[in-house]
Amino acid sequence: MKEFICLMALSTTISCVSQTTSADILPEPVQIKTATLPAPEADKEDAMVYGYNASGELVVLREGSNNLVCIADDPKKGGISVACYSKALEPFMKRGRELTAEGKNTKEKREIQGAEVAAGKWQMPLVPSMLYVYYGSDDAYDKETGNLADGQFRYVIYTPFATTESTGLPSKPHEKGMPWLMDPGTYRAHIMVGPFN
Repeated sequence: MKEFICLMALSTTISCVSQTTSADILPEPVQIKTATLPAPEADKEDAMVYGYNASGELVVLREGSNNLVCIADDPKKGGISVACYSKALEPFMKRGRELTAEGKNTKEKREIQGAEVAAGKWQMPLVPSMLYVYYGSDDAYDKETGNLADGQFRYVIYTPFATTESTGLPSKPHEKGMPWLMDPGTYRAHIMVGPFN
């Protein structure tokens, strides 16, 4: 009986830890402030922002009027990581979120998205499209102001089907912060720049 009670207590604890509670969800203005940290200063105010409601669901917190979409930090994951990207990438990003919600792993998502692009179900941008990433530690994050003291940038430029030959870029970096081409020749080919330390 004692073992059963301990097992039930452990099960309840694990369940509580794995679920996002409304206490974990930051106020909308703080989520918006943090989500737009990666964006160029001139674009922060008018960017569209996705964030989390009291149930932990990803929802639109603010409609935007420029070319950027920003995503707030996921409260279920450790550390702080936010991103802003060109609206031209929204079909790709949206489909990725849908497949994640279905429980697909990274390999499955890439295979499914690649097949869908090849079949013309949706399209990657025809020109290079930007993704800005900003990330850091929980300890350096101020939940009241939305500021991140140890934040670092990483820049990603999606350029579908680009190759090392067409760009002159290597397929792996040989110096910190140098540009390099990841997934060359595929629908998700992209130029990585950073991190810088």
